[in-house]
Amino acid sequence: MNDSPLLVVGLGNPGSKYVGTRHNIGFEVVEELASRNYASFSVHKRSNTEIAQLPGMILAKPRSFMNLSGTPIRALCDFFKIPPESIIVAHDELEQDFGVIKLRKGGGDHGHNGLKSTTKSLGTKEYFKLSVGIGRPPGRMDPASYVLKPFSKQELADIPIMAADAADLVEKHLKG
Repeated sequence: MNDSPLLVVGLGNPGSKYVGTRHNIGFEVVEELASRNYASFSVHKRSNTEIAQLPGMILAKPRSFMNLSGTPIRALCDFFKIPPESIIVAHDELEQDFGVIKLRKGGGDHGHNGLKSTTKSLGTKEYFKLSVGIGRPPGRMDPASYVLKPFSKQELADIPIMAADAADLVEKHLKG
């Protein structure tokens, strides 16, 4: 590992209409990490993100829409001199059962537009992906509609636990 901080980016969409939606679970993860460390987010204008700086770690929430996430992530990497292997991108994952959390390096984007944008902007797949399972849409519902829907009341009860489990994985990774 190098001396650069770990950049933990939560993917989501900006604006109040997206709060509590499946696509914004990445924001929940970085907000959990910030709350554990009594950190607050402020706007980093050069990258169009909200960031919180912690010892050894920078938390970020891009202020762009999901499918344009790569540009602000790249801007943060350039500004803070962070290589791809020191990046964790937290995102929603349709291909995992609800509540299943995995951390992996490299690999595909599973059709996730936020990851596609990140890979394109970084020019590599060799960064860490922290996938938070949201499950498949019911019946024949369009996946694009499903990810923009709010969690059900039953699911909402599990979100803090999922965010905490994902944050635990990040902290474990940071310690090596």
